[in-house]
Amino acid sequence: MKEAFKYFCETCGSEYDIEREFMLCTKCRDESLEGKPLRGILKVKLPAELRNSKRPLDDFDVYDYLPVEREFFPPLPVGDTPLIRAPKIQRDFGFANLLLKFDGTNPTGSFKDRASFLVSAFARKKGIQRIAVASTGNAASSMAGVGASAEQDIIIFMPAAAPRAKLVQCLQYGAAVIPIRGSYDTAFDLSLKFTERTGCLSRNTAYNPLTIEGKKTVSFEVIAQAPKRHVDYMILPVGDGVILSGVIKGFEDLVQVGLLKSIPKIIGVQAEGSSFIYTAFYHNNFDLKYKASTVADSISVNAARNGYTAVEDLRRVRGDVVLVSDDDILEAQHYLSRTSGVFCEPSSAASFAGFAKIQDTLPRESTIVLLLTGHGLKDIESAMKSVTFPQSVEPVIDKILVSMGYRA
Repeated sequence: MKEAFKYFCETCGSEYDIEREFMLCTKCRDESLEGKPLRGILKVKLPAELRNSKRPLDDFDVYDYLPVEREFFPPLPVGDTPLIRAPKIQRDFGFANLLLKFDGTNPTGSFKDRASFLVSAFARKKGIQRIAVASTGNAASSMAGVGASAEQDIIIFMPAAAPRAKLVQCLQYGAAVIPIRGSYDTAFDLSLKFTERTGCLSRNTAYNPLTIEGKKTVSFEVIAQAPKRHVDYMILPVGDGVILSGVIKGFEDLVQVGLLKSIPKIIGVQAEGSSFIYTAFYHNNFDLKYKASTVADSISVNAARNGYTAVEDLRRVRGDVVLVSDDDILEAQHYLSRTSGVFCEPSSAASFAGFAKIQDTLPRESTIVLLLTGHGLKDIESAMKSVTFPQSVEPVIDKILVSMGYRA
């Protein structure tokens, strides 16, 4: 059955077996990949027998719609993250059906576990021991943790400026870490050169088709968890655009198998200082010299590697993308924490900042899901910018009571 799954290129229609040698379409890829979005990105095509095989309220198992058998997945429990109702936020904004999908509860604290989980399973199926990845931190720590569970060797190319919490995770999981004096884009290109020279499997986002496929699982979960299996809007953070394409792919697959009649309105959110996809979407300008700078490191990307595909995907489903400032992001992070108990990292909080910016354009009765992709402990330095640390006090109860406004 799983052999019926194929890779396909949306640009030219070519199909390929799901094998390690196929990463990009051999007809559409560029000869030089360095420093620019990838062409010829492949996606997984569902077998014909799965199409229209379900009805909207039928039970389903997401593993049936993935190209690797369940037996090869590592024992780490990835996915099944909560869809959270936050009553105070719902009251504050007047949206009774606003929901938070918090992927910070994944084993390594981020959404990236979904892609790493599938890449690891593929490697186990094919007897591949070594996997390399470039990352600002989340994909790296994710692949390191999942790889540790699967007893695989993980090599990480990471900007030296990545948050230390993510670096510590990678080292704790036993990965080989190569800190690069440069940006994520530099690390990405070096990682590809490394895999080409060594034959190591690349987990690089967008380049490996299974990264998009693994991320589609969140769409399946959202529909399974949502009231009446219905969502009107899905709002998510966007950096290189792979999460965006993965979410869209998931909803499109749900429509193909008959579990969904139409996909939700997809709205991506970018930081003002990392707006490559926004500019391409609205102005058809793919600026290959763009330099990103934002507090939200997980969505800080120069030339988005999935840029061409993400823009095409977003246009095809009539989605949208909005920009928010770093101040908006940090304010959203603190607000989410104190009103819902969900402490997410800045890139995740971009989803809420985007919602807050466009709320007046959304029907109040809509079911809206905000995708929060990573835990706040991933980047404490950024979180510290929006809180004030209390002064130490003498260990005298009367003075403590007075300082808190109580009578001594």
